[in-house]
Amino acid sequence: MTFALDITERLARARADLRMGVPVVMLGSDSGALVLAAETTDAARLAELRRLGGPVCVAITGWRAQTLKARAYDGDVARVALPADASLDWVRALADPAGDLTTPMKGPLKTLRDGDATLHRAAIALAKAARLLPAVVVAPLDEPASFAAKHDLTAVPARAALNDALSPLSPVISARVPLEVSEAGRLHIFRPEDGAEEHYAVEIGQPPRDAPVLARLHSACFTGDLLGSLKCDCGPQLRGALAQMGAEGAGVLLYLNQEGRGIGLANKMRAYSLQDQGFDTVEANHRLGFEDDERDFRIGAEILRKMGFSAVRLLTNNPAKVARMTESGIAVTERVPLKVGRNRHNTAYLATKAAKSGHLL
Repeated sequence: MTFALDITERLARARADLRMGVPVVMLGSDSGALVLAAETTDAARLAELRRLGGPVCVAITGWRAQTLKARAYDGDVARVALPADASLDWVRALADPAGDLTTPMKGPLKTLRDGDATLHRAAIALAKAARLLPAVVVAPLDEPASFAAKHDLTAVPARAALNDALSPLSPVISARVPLEVSEAGRLHIFRPEDGAEEHYAVEIGQPPRDAPVLARLHSACFTGDLLGSLKCDCGPQLRGALAQMGAEGAGVLLYLNQEGRGIGLANKMRAYSLQDQGFDTVEANHRLGFEDDERDFRIGAEILRKMGFSAVRLLTNNPAKVARMTESGIAVTERVPLKVGRNRHNTAYLATKAAKSGHLL
């Protein structure tokens, strides 16, 4: 028996380290780098990283580079050279668009075009997985493994950080929960092996496993589901889906903890702040450095399989969900529209979802 960490556990530790401002070491096939999350690092650690020598850069996504008018020679990644006099505030301003309009950064920014960007791309992927802004400070290391051992730092292979395989999900517990829409409610908890957020399935009635089940993939929305926010239609969709399942006497609502289309609640609030500056929901995500949608709907398909379902009548206005279910091996026999929750505060938001994300509204 060994108590050593496997790669899944090491990645979980690396995500936690970045969230706390602790550096991690990224290992390449013949190179390595010390990585700090731009959002959480402090001035002391940034100074220590500079003293290592070598060309230090801030890696950002192609979307963020586009906002900053910086050349992304590596396509989806730009490596911005860290100026000798750059402060911690400069690094954070590079990562966070909150002050882009009021205090635009002086440019042009110098971006690197030579060398391999694999370590930088992997470091950004790790920051995203940690629900941080996708920007990292990167310094090359000659002997990364020994450096990590000497300084008691978590080291992870870049290929592991870039691996997008779905973490296996295991059922934890299920219990009866009488609901307003149906007293025959049951809540199932599923836990991924990689230490990420748990996901839930709300089962109404006793839907047969050999027939298409009325189902909804619902991504967590703290502001809409719990607070009743009028900026989106999530809360009404959650309650509307459950009500329809209650009326039919059977259904499964998958509550996936992928807040803010997969970017986390803090970044979602950053996007809301940008929307107050006049950007739409997609533009806000791009300015932060994220894709339009960072969610992984394979999670929902896997939970359905674990529960014994292979076909669904999917409650959604989003054709992408239908496509993702089909690609994941779950047959969608019918798309059931769910058009609720429109109000004067979210009209523009819904229009953007229709125009830019293909929602059928």
